[in-house]
Amino acid sequence: MNAILLGPQGVGKGTQGEIVAPRLRLTRVASGDLLRAAIKAETPLGKDAKVYYDRGALVPDDLVIGLVIERLKQVAHHEPDLAGALFDGFPRNRAQAESLDSELDGIGQRIDRVVNLDAPRAILIARVTERVICAHCGTIYNLRTKPPKMAGVCDVCGSTDLRQRADDTDAALTERLRLYDDQTQPLLEYYRARGIVREVNGDAPIDRVTSDLLTALS
Repeated sequence: MNAILLGPQGVGKGTQGEIVAPRLRLTRVASGDLLRAAIKAETPLGKDAKVYYDRGALVPDDLVIGLVIERLKQVAHHEPDLAGALFDGFPRNRAQAESLDSELDGIGQRIDRVVNLDAPRAILIARVTERVICAHCGTIYNLRTKPPKMAGVCDVCGSTDLRQRADDTDAALTERLRLYDDQTQPLLEYYRARGIVREVNGDAPIDRVTSDLLTALS
């Protein structure tokens, strides 16, 4: 099974993807993680993406598609026993969806389910502006809802270098949400025409959202 988890920034796609993917034996393909890894490694694609990423703009399709397709090829080669993929943050528009469909069709696969995870915009802004990331291992925290056990110290690696991302500010997030509404939201109609879209409320406790997602993906 191949599934897509759609939703605006701050809705919890990353948290839920990490929980749900292993339970369903899916590899999580997260465009945001792929972008951050490429930026940190200063690869050619990463350097190009950083220009857009730092100002809160969406990274151009060709850069994102290049990273995602590269990841799919790695999975096919190294993890053949997995049941499929859970796409998180990709595709974000119809052009990307059509490119993904073409790549999957080439290996005899398709998108089987799309889950739209959403929450009120005020909730999303509060979540994102209170988010920090460990600069050493990449673990994400929310200072209000999911803080580290010891203030200022990463639970996973013990680093004290917890930072807010450059694009996790009110101004940058407002622009990202506007772009999401303008460019990504219409993507739902592309998949609704196939009857494969399910809706899940992201403004609920994490365990409840997980349960609803597993039901939607069954």
